Amino acid sequence: MDDTDLEPRAKGPAALLGRMPTGAKVFLILVGALLPLALIALFTTTQTTRHAGAEARQRLGVAADESSGVVANVLANHVSQLSEGLAALERDPQNAPSCTRLAGTFAAQGGVRFVIADGNGKILCGERFTVAGAAVLDPRQVQAAILGNGLVVRVGGNAGLSAAAFYTPAALATLARPSGFVPEYGAAIVRDDDRLALRALAHAGPLDRRETVKRELGLDGLVLEMSMPGAPITSPLMIATVLLVLMWLAAAGIGWFVVDILLIRPLRRLRTSVGNYKPGEVIDMRRIGAIPAQEIRELGQTFREISRTVQAHESDLAEGLVRQTRLTREVHHRVKNNLQVISSLINFHARAARGPEAAEAYASIQRRVDALAVVHRHHYAELEENRGLELRSVIGELASSIRATAPERAAGLGISLEIEPLLVNQDVAIAVAFLITEIVELAMSRHGDTQVRISIKSSDEPDRAILRVSSPALIESAELEALIETRYGRVMSGLARQLRTKLHHDPLVGAYEASIAVTGRP
Repeated sequence: MDDTDLEPRAKGPAALLGRMPTGAKVFLILVGALLPLALIALFTTTQTTRHAGAEARQRLGVAADESSGVVANVLANHVSQLSEGLAALERDPQNAPSCTRLAGTFAAQGGVRFVIADGNGKILCGERFTVAGAAVLDPRQVQAAILGNGLVVRVGGNAGLSAAAFYTPAALATLARPSGFVPEYGAAIVRDDDRLALRALAHAGPLDRRETVKRELGLDGLVLEMSMPGAPITSPLMIATVLLVLMWLAAAGIGWFVVDILLIRPLRRLRTSVGNYKPGEVIDMRRIGAIPAQEIRELGQTFREISRTVQAHESDLAEGLVRQTRLTREVHHRVKNNLQVISSLINFHARAARGPEAAEAYASIQRRVDALAVVHRHHYAELEENRGLELRSVIGELASSIRATAPERAAGLGISLEIEPLLVNQDVAIAVAFLITEIVELAMSRHGDTQVRISIKSSDEPDRAILRVSSPALIESAELEALIETRYGRVMSGLARQLRTKLHHDPLVGAYEASIAVTGRP
């Protein structure tokens, strides 16, 4: 398991920041630290532009107030003159002086025409022109309409009479022109969704802005709309803004580059060198290269001293391991010799035994000593690799030893093996060898020439195997029960406990079965 798996896993932005490389973290920190300076410079630039825009809006408001006042006064005066002339003609359709006064009033305004007509469309004063929506108006009602080519103002009278005035865009534009020096501007008369352009403003570019104000004219919803170019976003302003952003990013990039050169790259080289370190070596600082940071050089020297200490300890451990191996070999050699001496002594006393029972007892003891010797020899052979003991070879040699030392009455003893290649540790091998020897001894005690079948197969559990010893001599009988009760039962139960398992007996088949621990396969 990786040590990082033991650490609590954070979630959210903090976890994301923790997984980022140090260079990225430094860059983000520098960007955040320098951001207020960039914002201050950008704020100063935008404030300058905003002040210029405010001045333009103020100038436009003054011009719009002046222009709307002039247009509103003219329209109100004309409506008053039309109403008076209409009233006079209502009283006397032949009132020529009233018509003359109206003609003089409108003649002073170039591009303006008027007409007064009765309900039948007969012109009483002025000149004919087409008026859209010529419905009869209520007395003294004033109506304004924006046509495609001008503005029409109508005044209703009694008995179906009406008066109307028509204003061309040029005439209205002259009225709406502010006095004095005026910068480029645009003007229009607006009523609801209708619009009459008086003066067009030059087409604005993608970076140009416009300032627009509206002033009511006080006549049937008419509004004067004026526009002026706002403070433009000029090339110097754009260049200054771009330079501010570039300086901000460049400052963060330079800071990250310096940190990367002085700290991050040397630390990466040092980490690679330490990561490639193998016990027994000494870290060579020359392979890391030049390190500009004094602190990192001192850290590298510390790692070098640690590697020297580890090398010295590794050397001591290697010498101790050699001594320990020699000592272990000597102990195993002496144990093997002692077991051979014990086996020889038992064999010597067995030849001098007085009676078959004593000889058989010596042979039984010798078989158990041989079982221990077999396990010890295989353990000694596996000492260098330390993988474990292979059961197939151990039990194969044990079966040969049992047949070789069997008594004369068991000359027909047969042992068949069916063992998978499995590895066990020494404790399990000794207990299994003694248990098999005891079970085979039990079978021979009943029938000397019996057949014994020994099998070891893998179980459903990956680290367990099933040991099974079966023989017709192990089928349930009174004699078998007596032997188990008096001689073999206690030893076999003790060996099963040593194996940490239960020994199961199938009395109908004549088989003993137990689960044993294995360490793997060869």
